[in-house]
Amino acid sequence: MQLVGYEPSGRGSALLISDGSGEIDHRSLAAGDDLAYTLGERHCAGTIDETGTHVACDRPSAPYCEYHTSTWVCARCTGTCLKDEMDCYEEHAVYIAAFAPDTFKVGVTKLWRLETRLREQGADRAAHVHTVSNGRIARELEGEIAQRLVDRVRTGPKVAALAADIDDDAWEAVLTEFDVLERFDFDYGLDLDTRPVRETLASGTVMGVKGRLLVLVNGGTTYAVDMRDLVGYDLEAGRSDRNLQSSLGSFG
Repeated sequence: MQLVGYEPSGRGSALLISDGSGEIDHRSLAAGDDLAYTLGERHCAGTIDETGTHVACDRPSAPYCEYHTSTWVCARCTGTCLKDEMDCYEEHAVYIAAFAPDTFKVGVTKLWRLETRLREQGADRAAHVHTVSNGRIARELEGEIAQRLVDRVRTGPKVAALAADIDDDAWEAVLTEFDVLERFDFDYGLDLDTRPVRETLASGTVMGVKGRLLVLVNGGTTYAVDMRDLVGYDLEAGRSDRNLQSSLGSFG
């Protein structure tokens, strides 16, 4: 078996596991589910074709080799189309996403995907601040706002946000320059008093998923797993017996 992908919150929350025949099992990550996989060797995760079939690859680069690394050209757009022909002629939303306590990110997405996209990122709150007719205009606005706010949030701050609350004053101050069209306040079902330990494992009891962060309890310690870091690992059934960093609370 190989872990070949994942679905973040907003799209069902699942690990995508290939059995080697091309079939993919969507392993649900509902709260209370038990995961019992040991991570083996890591190599290219291959690709999933248009029929949903996994095409395996044994090249050593992980999570993807040079032949299976795909870059979505629109993600690099700043308003000047990088395609041979512009094709983003549909309404786009420009949004501000908040990650506790006080990290605020500007982003764009197709209007119909707005709430899903925010959940995929694990935003705690968000505000829809512009609706525009196409992706080019949206990227231009994003670039202008990104001179004052970040346009990406790394895993570390997202892990820290798991056990933090939004700074209300800072959030409202950021929004003063915008005519907010809609606000969002998300609840991922996690109630954490302390920051989880960041780790790479697929063994434990699922507490929940926030964005691409999988929160597991294993041996009395709560772990935050970036599911992107799991992609490409061969899996063996059964709990891992390797030593893991433990939280102080697990010794109480």
